[in-house]
Amino acid sequence: MVHMLVLFYLWHLVGVFGDGLKSVSVTEGDSVTLNTGLTEIMYEDLILWRFGAKNTLIAQIDVMASSITINDDVLDGRFRDRLKLDHQTGSLTITNITTDHAGLYKLLTNSVSKDFSLSVYSRLPVPVISRDTSQCTSSSSSSSLSSYCLLVCSVVNLSGVTLSWYKGNSLLSNISVSDLSISLSLPLEVEYQDKNTYSCVLNNTISNQTQHLDISKLCSAGTPVLI
Repeated sequence: MVHMLVLFYLWHLVGVFGDGLKSVSVTEGDSVTLNTGLTEIMYEDLILWRFGAKNTLIAQIDVMASSITINDDVLDGRFRDRLKLDHQTGSLTITNITTDHAGLYKLLTNSVSKDFSLSVYSRLPVPVISRDTSQCTSSSSSSSLSSYCLLVCSVVNLSGVTLSWYKGNSLLSNISVSDLSISLSLPLEVEYQDKNTYSCVLNNTISNQTQHLDISKLCSAGTPVLI
């Protein structure tokens, strides 16, 4: 009991001198380790990991009592079979991350106080490039024929992403969405005989997916409309 009272006193004390808030980002389905920064746990150490606005205790190491506790059934079991504690350092690993695990994690030991803000991003799909045949056009002159077709790169039901067209390594255009999960589409007009390299890239803060354009496959089919 005295051990716990001393620790909660230290919580308020070291909180003033803690390491501040550390932001951590991870993709859904991956694992993440929240590091204590300790090289080893001392004999009298008590390590607590808490989660969320209510500071729910999810894991604990009490060296003096020789006990390691993982409370993975709390909060509707969202952490069940997902938490691992490093017995040497006290670091916490969360496996098979979902968006339900995003939020604030608090670490308290006899000597360390840390806060971690965990952001979880959905795994990105590969964007889809299609041809808009209704917008295909061509123009003719006395000496040449220049034909164009309109392509559209699209993704559905995503938030916090940017969709971009690149010509080689040069950005041509992009469109972003932050808060709403909506469909995104971005057009690109190219010549039928264009030999440049084009790609459509979907990205968020921590990852990206790229779809390369095959002009010969998408734009050579069909007959241009003369105007």
